[in-house]
Amino acid sequence: MTSSVLSTDITAIDDRYQRGLALLATVGGNASTAALDPIAELAPDLARLTVEFGYGDIYARPGLTLRQRQLINVAALTAMGTAAPQLRFHIDGALNVGVTPAEIVETIIHITVYAGVPAALNGMAVAKAAFADRPDVADPIITIGPAGEETARQRYERGLEGIARIDGEAGEQVVAALEGIAPDLARYLIEFAFADVYSRPGLDLQTRELATVAATTAMGTAAPQLRVHLHGLLNVGGTREQAIEAITQMAVYAGFPAALNGIAAAREVFAARDAEHAADTHH
Repeated sequence: MTSSVLSTDITAIDDRYQRGLALLATVGGNASTAALDPIAELAPDLARLTVEFGYGDIYARPGLTLRQRQLINVAALTAMGTAAPQLRFHIDGALNVGVTPAEIVETIIHITVYAGVPAALNGMAVAKAAFADRPDVADPIITIGPAGEETARQRYERGLEGIARIDGEAGEQVVAALEGIAPDLARYLIEFAFADVYSRPGLDLQTRELATVAATTAMGTAAPQLRVHLHGLLNVGGTREQAIEAITQMAVYAGFPAALNGIAAAREVFAARDAEHAADTHH
C-alpha cells in the first residue's frame, strides 16, 4: 500500500482529483496531505474519494466562498461534537483562507445557542490549541462586557427586536408556542440567543445564519429550527443558493441523510415563501 495521497498508486489522473487536490492544498496548507496519509495507508480509496468528492466536487462548487465554507464547517463540527481532529483541521484551514481568529471564536460562541455550552467549550479548546500553534495569528479576544445601564426589560426588548428582524414570523411563532407551557424558556431564548449572542460583533448576520443552517443540518435533530433559520438567512439578505450550498456541503461532514433532510426543509421554506409572495402579488 502507498503511504501518501500524492502517490500515483492512489491518484487517478483526472480533473476531479487534481481540482480537489489543489483546493485541499489551499485549505490545508502544509498539513493537507498529512491529514490523509494515515488513511491512505489503510484505505487508499477513502483518501482518494475524500479528495475527489469533498474538494473536487463540493468545494469547487460556486455559491459560497472558501471563507464561508470553512466557517460553516467550524460551526457544524463544533455542533456535532464528535470530530475534534477534523474541527482542528478546518480551524487551521479557516485561518489559511483568511478567516480571522476572532471570527472563529465568534462562530464557536454562536453554537452555544444550538448545541449547548459543552459543545462550544470543547470547540474553544480545539481553537485555543490551533491558535497556540500559529504565532502569526492576531489576538482573537473580543470582550463585550455587560450592556452598561441596560435594564432587564431593555435587554428583553432588544432580544425581541432581534428575533423579529432576523427570523421574522417564523421566530415569533416559536416564542408564541412556548408562552403557554414554558414562558421562561421563551424569555431565555429571546434574551440569550438574540440579545446576547446575535448582537455580538465579529460576525455579520448572514454569516451567523449560514452557520446556523449548517449546524442544524449537521445535528440532524433540529428540523423545525432549521426551517426557522432558513427563513432567517433569507430575511437578512442571504440567498437560496447559499442555503442549498451550505446544506449540500453537510453531506461531506454529516452524511447524505442529514443533507437530504436539510434539503426537504429548504423545499418547505422556499414553497411557503413563494406562496406568500404569490398571495401578496394578487392582493
